[in-house]
Amino acid sequence: MWREIEPDERLELTIHGFRVVAYVFGSGPETLFCLNGGPGLPCDYLREAHSCLAERGFRVVAFDQLGTGASERPDDARLWTIERYVAETEAVRQALGLGPVHLLGHSWGGWLAIDYALTHPEAVKSLILADTVADMPHLVSELERLRAALGPETVAMMQAHEAAGTYDHPEYLAAITLLNYRHVCRLPEWPAPVRRSLADWNMGPYMTMQGPNEFLYTGNLKTWNRIPDLPNISAPVLIVVGEHDELTPACALRMKNALPEGARVNVVRNASHMPFYENPEGYYPPLLSFLESVTG
Repeated sequence: MWREIEPDERLELTIHGFRVVAYVFGSGPETLFCLNGGPGLPCDYLREAHSCLAERGFRVVAFDQLGTGASERPDDARLWTIERYVAETEAVRQALGLGPVHLLGHSWGGWLAIDYALTHPEAVKSLILADTVADMPHLVSELERLRAALGPETVAMMQAHEAAGTYDHPEYLAAITLLNYRHVCRLPEWPAPVRRSLADWNMGPYMTMQGPNEFLYTGNLKTWNRIPDLPNISAPVLIVVGEHDELTPACALRMKNALPEGARVNVVRNASHMPFYENPEGYYPPLLSFLESVTG
């Protein structure tokens, strides 16, 4: 269903003194506001996967978070906090005059969406938590399980490089590459929007907030846990997770069990962390069904 579409509007905003670039598709009465993963990735990969929903009557909005894509890239690690990104998201929503939105957060964007929904509940009509988690320590235990499938010798090798800080060693990178093809995107050739976002990755926010790769968390979010606060989310929620996702179905279940009754879960078969590219037939119909149910 996805395809690359030129935005109807490309807007340069001044947000808290910095240039932030937003993209708008369509002009429908209901807004799907997309928060992409990373941290440090341009929004291309998520924007291109959801701009097609403009043809279903939605106004689809995405933006390059500060430090990414066409937005300004200050070199100040103090800026890379989830609290500042929550404030930025709200400032973008207000600057664009979006009103209450259907908020879709993917991966790191899901952590941001959770904190945003708890901080600004009046701004969220519904919440789509795609390939994300609400409990980082639990995720770390799940990642250890995924890493263990590589075998004890490979795990010992990875741990030795992590202790030494030699994340760029070829044998360590080979193990991470294998994990990426198992749990990030299982397609033999990754789609152009994904490759484009990855090629322009700003590792400053990523290293500060997350760590050196998708399977090692050392940044300022490594103890982040919002499970105790999820009962306070009153908006309807759809949780999406790939069958082989690095942010695993167990993480999705943990969120569902903590949310108020009625939260939906879509486990996308034969997909990992990019289900909108890996299995569009398993991703889009449940998403559209959910959005139709909350826009009624």
